Amino acid sequence: MRHAFAQNSSILRRMFASPLAGFLNILVIGIALSLPDGMYVLLKNMQGLVAQLSGTPQISLFMSMDAKADDVDMLRKQLEQHPAIERIEFVARARALEQLKQSTGLADVVGGLSQNPLPDAFIVYPKSSTAQALDELRIELAKLPKVELAQLDSAWAYKLEALLKFGRMGVLILASLLSLALIAVTFNTIRLQILTQRDEIEVAKLIGATNGFIRRPFLYFGAAQGLLGGIVAWFIIMASLLLLNHQLGALSQLYASQFVLHPLSIGDSLTLLMFSMYLGWLGAWLSVARHLSQIEPR
Repeated sequence: MRHAFAQNSSILRRMFASPLAGFLNILVIGIALSLPDGMYVLLKNMQGLVAQLSGTPQISLFMSMDAKADDVDMLRKQLEQHPAIERIEFVARARALEQLKQSTGLADVVGGLSQNPLPDAFIVYPKSSTAQALDELRIELAKLPKVELAQLDSAWAYKLEALLKFGRMGVLILASLLSLALIAVTFNTIRLQILTQRDEIEVAKLIGATNGFIRRPFLYFGAAQGLLGGIVAWFIIMASLLLLNHQLGALSQLYASQFVLHPLSIGDSLTLLMFSMYLGWLGAWLSVARHLSQIEPR
């Protein structure tokens, strides 16, 4: 056990014998990982901003003109008990007419009407904001008794979903391509290490060392290099968000807004570090599996 620990430590020290090359590899990994992760953070923040600007989705239910007070109460109970509805707001006919007078500036025209042409209405605030869920809820509510019309402006929801899907697909493609590039970087680094230590590996095999024993320090190195690259990527993202928030503060004041870019959550940060470590380990494993079998004692 002690001999194994000494050999692994010796090989790891030799792997870090070229600090400049190691630093550049880690920096490349960090920059490459920061690109998709930075886009992911911006996408999450933009999703919150667009939702904030778009406002809460609403479904307007206009009741029949012959609806009575009992019909209103019955519909109110049905809406309050619906699992997909967050809250509701009742707008009486008289209140709707008064709001129409104040908002349109046609008080004289509206006041000249012989009767109130507006129906009682409910403003429904759904729990979900997805376009499909909103449409399904609107269709369901339109079938309720004494509901004449269920109106929903879902065009913005479809546009938002399409934009977010496009952004997620772009992040996924970029992350996949850069992940392959990072595996290739680690693969080549480990290949060079194996070739450099070819004589030592041959001697180790001569004295009975197994492939698993020889492979272990290279896998450690690959995982450590990936983890350090993930840490660099995390610092790049956090520093970039700090600089962007500094500039965004002045812009937000011009628009009387308090919007800020939120950093990576703890879960996202751990995912970044674990994924980067896995990529480093995978690149090392592929390289060792490819080249170690070609080295045999002479």
